[in-house]
Formats: sequence, C-alpha cells, structure tokens
Amino acid sequence: MPVDRPNILFFFTDDQRFDTIAALSNAAIRTPNLDRLVGRGTAFIDAYIMGGSCGAVCMPSRAMLHTSRSLYHIEDRGSRIPLDHALLGETLRTAGYDTFGTGKWHNGPDAHARSFSHGGEIFFGGMGDHWNVPACDFDPSGRYESRIQQTTDFHSQAVREWTADHIEAGVHSTELFCDATVDFLTDRARRDSPFFAYVAFMAPHDPRTMPPEYLAMYRPDRVELPPNFLAEHYFDNGELRVRDEVLAAIPRDEGEVRQHIAAYYAMITHLDDHIGRVLGVVEDLGLLEDTIVVFAGDNGLAVGQHGLLGKQNLYEHSVRVPLVFAGPGVPEDQRRQALAGLIDIFPTLCDLADVEVPESVEGESLGLCFDDDGASVRDTMLFAYRHLMRGVRDGAGNKLIETAAAGQCHTQLFHLGRDPWEMRNLAGDPEHAEAVLLMRQALTAWRDDFGDTQQDQGAAFWPQMEWAS
Repeated sequence: MPVDRPNILFFFTDDQRFDTIAALSNAAIRTPNLDRLVGRGTAFIDAYIMGGSCGAVCMPSRAMLHTSRSLYHIEDRGSRIPLDHALLGETLRTAGYDTFGTGKWHNGPDAHARSFSHGGEIFFGGMGDHWNVPACDFDPSGRYESRIQQTTDFHSQAVREWTADHIEAGVHSTELFCDATVDFLTDRARRDSPFFAYVAFMAPHDPRTMPPEYLAMYRPDRVELPPNFLAEHYFDNGELRVRDEVLAAIPRDEGEVRQHIAAYYAMITHLDDHIGRVLGVVEDLGLLEDTIVVFAGDNGLAVGQHGLLGKQNLYEHSVRVPLVFAGPGVPEDQRRQALAGLIDIFPTLCDLADVEVPESVEGESLGLCFDDDGASVRDTMLFAYRHLMRGVRDGAGNKLIETAAAGQCHTQLFHLGRDPWEMRNLAGDPEHAEAVLLMRQALTAWRDDFGDTQQDQGAAFWPQMEWAS
C-alpha cells in the first residue's frame, strides 16, 4: 500500500439542498465553515441524485452513494446491500484504511459491518428525535442485537422499537455524531495507516429542532420566499399527501413557509458550526494537509418551492445537492459545472487515494474535472421517482420531467440557464418540440439500457407514456 495515501473525512447531510451554502450564492444563510471548505476546494455546482424508489428518498440515495450503483441496480430500495455490490468503506478498508462510521445508516447493519472497522453513535434509522437519538456503540461482530422502545407520538401513544443500545438524552444528533468523530480522530492520531471517517448527519431533516440561539439568527418575517413559491402545486403529482407534504397547511401559507425556511437554515448553521469544530480538530492534530474532505447531501428539499415541502419530486430543489471536495489533489477555490452524481463520489475517492475501483461500480471518477474545468464525464443526468416520474437533464441546461399520476400525464420542459427556478414550462411551445423529442429519446434509451421496464415501478410508469409506445 502506498505510504502517502490521503486520509478521507466525509460529511454527509440529510435533506440539504444544493443552494444552502453562503459561498455558493446564498447570502441569506450563515455557513462560515462550509464557505472556507469551498474556498479550499472544488465545488460541483450541478451535482444530483438519481431520484428515489420510495418516499424515504434518503434510503436509495445512500445505497447509491455507498455502492456507486444506479437507482434500479440496487436491491430492495436500498434497504440491504448484497455481498457482490462493493461498498465504499469496504473498498477502502480492504486497501488498508482504518474506516470509521458514525451517524445515520439506512442500509442495514450487515453493510455497516462490512464498511467500517471502527464506529460510534450509530443510528440505524431514517429519522428521529434529534435530542434523544437511539444509537448503537460499535459492534465488531456486526450483529447489533440490542433493542430500545421509544414513544414516537404522545397523542396516539405509538411506540417504535429501534436497533439501539443507548440514548444520549439531551444531546443534539449533530453534536453527538461530531463528538464521536472527534474521539476517533484523537484516539488514532498517531497511527501510520490512513483513515476514512464517514460522518452521516440526521440534520437538517425534520423535526427541525436545534439550540434556540440558532433559530434566533433567522427571523421568519425577514426570510424571503423563493421566486417559485406557490400556494399549491400545478397538478396532482401523486405525492401531494405524502408525509413530508402535510407538515404544513395546503394551500401553503406564506408565513408558515417562512417559519419552515427559518428553521431549515438554523439547522444548517448549527450543523456548520460543528463541522467547523471537527475540521479544527483535524487541523490541530496536524492532519489537514493530508486529508481529503468531502461534503455532500443525500437529497434536497422543496420547503415551499412549487407549492411543495418535501423531496418526492424531480425539481432541482429536490434532486440537486451540494458536493464539495477539498484537500490533496483537489484544486482550490474552483467551481465545476460538469454534470455529477452522488454515485461518482466512490470512484473519485478511489482515484484520489490510488485504490482500484471495484467492478460493481457504475459511477465515473470526477478526477478529469479537477484538472480541466471544461471536462465532463456524462452528457445527461437521468432521474426517476417511484412509478410516478421520469426525467432527464442535459449539459446545455434543458430538463424534461414526465409525470403520470391520478390518471393524467404531464410533460414539463425547462431551460435551467434562463429559468433556474423552473417556472416556465416550455413543453407546449412548438419552438421547443425538437428539444422535447431529443430528451424523450434520451429517456427511452436509459429505460432500455438500465432495464427500467423490468422492475415493478417502471412497468407501471412506461405504459402510460403514449409517446414511448
């Protein structure tokens, strides 16, 4: 193993949209530590997830991240990961890395055990109370047999059983996971082997709670609504009553949406502070110059855009995510507009660490883009959401979304360069008929290449597309 392999520190957030870092054109939010990270590295402005095969978009998204496999080439919506699908942590561990995992893990204990040689404060779940996280200490056997009961609804007296062996009552999830990371970094500081530390936050996913001083930074009456705020979505997309969407009244109230945005930003600022704390420890230990830092999110969130609150759709606010690399081999203070996906992180890190990429990986290394700001690794990004939506975006900024729901089909075409908020549907304009045709051809090619019609969701969606028959 090369003695000069870099350490890797990977921060992964939950429901954080692409435009929630101040340095990346959002003056309304305070993220000084992420701003510094952007200044030290390269940000991929057009980074995406492929969508989701269930309402809990984070589960397939995280499976795609850890395996670098496309949406319909993962198993059971991402709830489990087969042995023949190599994992990022597993690959680095085999290459000689000390691998550490903390925080949210949504893809089964077996995959966690394969990925990490160390861990702490592990949350096997999708969402929960940030102040009372049912967590596990690291179990080298990977069995994780302990269970804890927790009341999830005081009105209905609903109780949930968690895979957990303790609850750190009164410690916010963000602080809990960063504390575990600091402990790991401090304990192994003098080891010769490189480390891979994966820090998976529950924030800023709801319930959006944080120390009150952070909420005080964002007065709802001073929060601006997005230009594409709507009281209601244009049409029934099949998910208007999913859990995320009923967290606020429909039609949307401007004041209530402002409160949601304020709390969303407050959680991210709290998150930013503790990311800064971890990075400060890395620097104090003399490891910063030898450590690749990655920051990314599992999916976005509407928070009032297009009349929506959640991520169960294919608009930019829900499928576009932050993606930043910094450290050895990465140019400083750079922006790249190459189309990138979360599935590209795995092979990119292998490239930077001089580790062989497993055969099961489907993503592309973004290494070429570090050296050439005009380089790209793909011409299109493809999207899907359950049996309801399919979409495609090209490098020129054209984006097509096809929806089949409630007995109706809807076609939307946007040009993101001229219409970044996706407010002007061009699909019905004869001048853009050729663009619709070309994008549909890209969609059907993807359908055939990836076998979309061979799985239940694609088999339900595609027969409704008369143009694709």
